[in-house]
Amino acid sequence: MNVTIDRQGTAAIVRPAGRLDFGAAAGFQEDVDRALAGEGSKPAAVIIDCAALEYVSSAGLRVFLVGARASKSAGISFSVCNLMPTVREVFGVSGFDRIIPVAATVEEALDKAGVAR
Repeated sequence: MNVTIDRQGTAAIVRPAGRLDFGAAAGFQEDVDRALAGEGSKPAAVIIDCAALEYVSSAGLRVFLVGARASKSAGISFSVCNLMPTVREVFGVSGFDRIIPVAATVEEALDKAGVAR
């Protein structure tokens, strides 16, 4: 799995690509932690753009949950967007779509978080 992290205004946009399974979960957790820490300054929001995320396992879901909890503790908005149908189904069946805000696009997630661009 490949992950990029970009800044858009005061938000960190995390873009995982590929399969988020047990083997990739630890590395993805490090990427989410790095996004939450910011590069010199804490972000106002962390948005996980799942447009290229093909699959997520239970180990991958745990990373989302840990990231959401850490962001809440730090006062950082946390959301996901651009869920592919298979990933959206996993979020729905697991109830994660009720725990973590889901947006259709990065722009919608930024708007919901009230983040300046």
